[in-house]
Amino acid sequence: MNINVDFINFIVTVVFSFLVGLEIKTYRIQFHDDSKSYFFGTTRTFTFVGILGFVFYRIDLSVYLVVLAGLTLLYSLFYFQKLQAHRQSILLYLVMLIVYSFGPLSVKFPIWMDALVFVIVVFVLNAKEEIHKFSIDFNTYEFEILGKMILLSAVILPLLPKNNVIPYIPLSPFKIWLAVVVISAISYAGYIAQKYFFPTKGFFLTGLIGGTYSSTATTVVLSRKSKELGKDNVIDAAIIAATSVMYIRLIIVAMIFNMTIAKVIALPFIVLSVVGFIISFFYLRAGKKGVVVSNIVDKNPLELGTAFIFAFLFVIMIMLTHFITIHYGSSGLKIFSFIVGFTDIDPFILSLLTGKYVVSQAQIVNAILIAAGSNNLIKAIYALYFGKIKNSYRSAFWISLLGVLSIGWAFLNIGGL
Repeated sequence: MNINVDFINFIVTVVFSFLVGLEIKTYRIQFHDDSKSYFFGTTRTFTFVGILGFVFYRIDLSVYLVVLAGLTLLYSLFYFQKLQAHRQSILLYLVMLIVYSFGPLSVKFPIWMDALVFVIVVFVLNAKEEIHKFSIDFNTYEFEILGKMILLSAVILPLLPKNNVIPYIPLSPFKIWLAVVVISAISYAGYIAQKYFFPTKGFFLTGLIGGTYSSTATTVVLSRKSKELGKDNVIDAAIIAATSVMYIRLIIVAMIFNMTIAKVIALPFIVLSVVGFIISFFYLRAGKKGVVVSNIVDKNPLELGTAFIFAFLFVIMIMLTHFITIHYGSSGLKIFSFIVGFTDIDPFILSLLTGKYVVSQAQIVNAILIAAGSNNLIKAIYALYFGKIKNSYRSAFWISLLGVLSIGWAFLNIGGL
């Protein structure tokens, strides 16, 4: 049996309008439960607004707009009354406009559009306190930095040459800056999540999110906490988890810039990540719950200085890698990758993923494995130094073991190209 499309669209409009009305009623009870609250209707009103929107849109667009103007005028009278009571919010009017648009949305778009709009309305209404707190806590300076980075990326990136025009650098300026933008965006996402959404949600969550931003910085901060609080299973779990997340992060970066290499490093990195998570969960289950931690970092990765330093290091790594592969081959690349692992490995790994060298892709994969492994060794040293041996020896041992396994995988060339 074929059901008329208009009938389905009408039912969808009525259902979502009714649900929004219920949500407005809940919102009123939860946040404005007093006799002086002024509300422009709730469940029935919004249901009828949705029906009006559908009916008059199907009649004619001009009629739909005339009715919209009438509703706006009616709300203006209501809003004038609110102003007399020193209330300025136009939230109800905005929600009414959304409900009035459910009819056209159901006609013009698939049902998921109405559902998505409804979900967003419900989320925003229920997150009133969280949004207010976030707006107070959010550092406007960081918003400015984000705007500058977007502007620079949108303006500068299209203007940069896409050909290799810089001597001794086998990469175009366009790809260099694109790499900086991508890495900065990934780090920024972890930074925002850590600082604003999960600032005090426990050591383990700090380790998980910190690993997406900087597993080294996370290890240092958590180790210092270990020094303050003594040996703690949850801190050990968090440090190991940060390194486990690092492997996943490197796979994602490789997928963005070099899918061929990403497919090869996926196996060892997923294996090492899973092993790390299993060990960390073992310590987590044995640990005490409810311990909190403050932000792990206070430096925005999108700051222009940070981005330009990363770009500079990226270019230097490309030049050094190019020089070493030409004059010392794969053996020199292995030694160099081990040494680089004791620093920030992102510029080096990015140079391997984006550059063109005389060594094979299998040797590039091995270099990435070695760099990740030696980076684990330096993190283990940091854990022992900042957390004291008696407090951090367990996490230091396990991340060292993961590092050794990563390096061993490279030298055994398991699953190579």
